[in-house]
Amino acid sequence: MRFGVNYTPSEGWFHHWLDFDLDSVRADLDAVAALGLDHIRVFPLWPYFQPNRTLIRPRAVEQLVALADAAAERGLDVHVDGLQGHLSSFDFLPAWTRTWHRRNLFTDPDVTEGQAAYLRTLAAALADRPGFLGMTVGNEVNQFAAGPHPDPDRITADEAERWLRRMLAACAEGAPGRLHLHASYDAAWYQDDQPFTPGHSARLGDLTAVHSWVFNGTAQRHGRTSVPAEHHAAYLVELSKAWAGEPYRPVWLQEVGAPAPLVPAEHAAAFAEATIRNALDCPDLWGITWWCSHDVSRDLADFPQLEYGLGVFTNDRAPKDIARVLAEAARRPHASPAPRTTALAVPGDPGHRSRCAPGGPVFDAFFRLVADGARPTTVLDTRAADKDHLAARGITEVVTPDQVLPTPHGGTRS
Repeated sequence: MRFGVNYTPSEGWFHHWLDFDLDSVRADLDAVAALGLDHIRVFPLWPYFQPNRTLIRPRAVEQLVALADAAAERGLDVHVDGLQGHLSSFDFLPAWTRTWHRRNLFTDPDVTEGQAAYLRTLAAALADRPGFLGMTVGNEVNQFAAGPHPDPDRITADEAERWLRRMLAACAEGAPGRLHLHASYDAAWYQDDQPFTPGHSARLGDLTAVHSWVFNGTAQRHGRTSVPAEHHAAYLVELSKAWAGEPYRPVWLQEVGAPAPLVPAEHAAAFAEATIRNALDCPDLWGITWWCSHDVSRDLADFPQLEYGLGVFTNDRAPKDIARVLAEAARRPHASPAPRTTALAVPGDPGHRSRCAPGGPVFDAFFRLVADGARPTTVLDTRAADKDHLAARGITEVVTPDQVLPTPHGGTRS
């Protein structure tokens, strides 16, 4: 069981790559390692590393390797996201893909060749580092492919799959045998017209990544102490299993955080404790990586307010109460959870995945089951009668959303 943080530098945020200070990075990582965590997720900013399609800056790559080495010296493994892409409401796309050079990020042959070369280069530079876990293609790159992005590069689901397979192959060419995956924000699970589908997330790459944020309507509808809010991360972990090709495919809770004001700062630790406890009750969970390590400095302008206070450390590296929660979770032994024997049937057609979103019948039924003491998982409606599939997953009962009736306890903490 892995516990880590998404590394947000205390000085300069991700713009620190422009003024890279290894001593500052080391001080940040000292604080992370002192919690007893075992890994960080790292974000090179794509335009800073590949400002021209045929220029991948050697000095930037050297700095990424130096960061990985500094982490290893402190007992921290490193997983690297390549195509940033999108972070904390800002897009980071190189000029050779925008405005006068506007080309589709996912289908233009020159762009995709440049992307593949970039991912291959980063992976190869890190391949011999013992603490290097692998590559994530990019952070929530699916947000560029559909609304609500204001200027999407629209593609079909087949085009999304071809792009993902090529990018994952590039990572594997650079660093064979490492954990390579891709990461979508929750539109992949909830939005009917999102071309990056649940099947892509659950079947492509070496493990499934889910990103859990309760500002998606969950906390607004139900409140921060509700069953849906405190079990939302566990829900996404279990929802992903409906589409997995293998019964025991590992799932990484790669991003999860406590966003204010929906989760006020004084309640962040309690929210984290509940979220982690409930996620740990999911079989086949690979790890939990909290967003994020350090707060965004108030000296930096124009971030959404919730982004400034998500760190487990302040800007001067002082631990918050949430740091204690992570440290305690990392120290405790964790037994493998028992199989979840009750499965809720979910639509196999990705054109109906909004039924799984907050306010949808699958979402509501899942949390009614949880509130009444069940430990549900999910299964595609197209597999609900497949006895071999159910047996392989330890499922003994399948229910549909309309069979899960409201109860006096449904939707609130029991």
